[in-house]
Amino acid sequence: MSKKILEVKNLTVHFYTYAGIVKAIEEVSFDVFEGETFALVGETGCGKSVTARAITQLIESPGRIVRGEVYYNPDGERLNLLELPDEEIRTIRGNDIAYIFQDPQSSLDPLYNVGYQVSESLFVHGRVKSIKDGIKKAVNILRTVLLPDPERRVSNYPHELSGGMKQRVTIGIGISNDPRILIADEPTTALDVTVQAQILWLIKEMKKRYGVTVILITHDMGVVADMADRVAVMYAGKIVEVAEVTEVFKNPVHPYTQGLLKAVPNPLKKIERLETIPGTVPSLINPPSGCRFHPRCPEISKVCKEKIPELREVKKNHFVACHNR
Repeated sequence: MSKKILEVKNLTVHFYTYAGIVKAIEEVSFDVFEGETFALVGETGCGKSVTARAITQLIESPGRIVRGEVYYNPDGERLNLLELPDEEIRTIRGNDIAYIFQDPQSSLDPLYNVGYQVSESLFVHGRVKSIKDGIKKAVNILRTVLLPDPERRVSNYPHELSGGMKQRVTIGIGISNDPRILIADEPTTALDVTVQAQILWLIKEMKKRYGVTVILITHDMGVVADMADRVAVMYAGKIVEVAEVTEVFKNPVHPYTQGLLKAVPNPLKKIERLETIPGTVPSLINPPSGCRFHPRCPEISKVCKEKIPELREVKKNHFVACHNR
């Protein structure tokens, strides 16, 4: 494997609400290697987006990063992103580490045209001397992300563009400063199937062209199979399995991962009824003791209720948090 460009260790984020403390993610740890596509997959509400935002301190009140370390390793340096002051983290966020958020409608400012918004990112990080200079570069960036007629589109406001066009603009903003890491948070959720395929192809092309490392957040196992090199499966704020993508699909080890894959339709088989995972996702205000999956697990044992399983290597480069494996 290539060198580790990002190391996440014991990352824990809580949200302090009137209803109680929401333990959104607990002791999340994983490594991302330079040049790979690393996928975070799991059900809605499992903590994928919170994990991605916490990497560059993008957690707003009432949320708080309780503990953990996030090491970014560019060019021989080793920076703990969670210890950097606001001014320093802002120079990394959007520059070295950029985001594509899942809803382009809320990511783009309705008061400014898209040319201004792309050029603003360039200007803030010192890539151009003025917004006017940035507009010229914005045209080329929008052409790179295959936005039709970019010379005219730079003057359009977000409401004048389709969902696919808006997502292309957000990708353009993301790659505008040549980031080392691109975090794509469910980039195809609000798009139809044809546009989804175009956006995923575009992210692959950006990875090839610029050598960017991609962290892909999704709940779609089909997207994972198509895009990822390695995958981490999350459940109720915890990582339960990490492995190369082919290993996860061929030999899933954790009962939750097995349940997820059984719930995916297989077009090559005639299936009368898809399997389901019994029960419901637990409350993160009062999560279950021990393993958080034990109330829904078909292989539960006494230790599952009492002790939190540690993520351990069961095969080479295959890590699982399960007492029965």
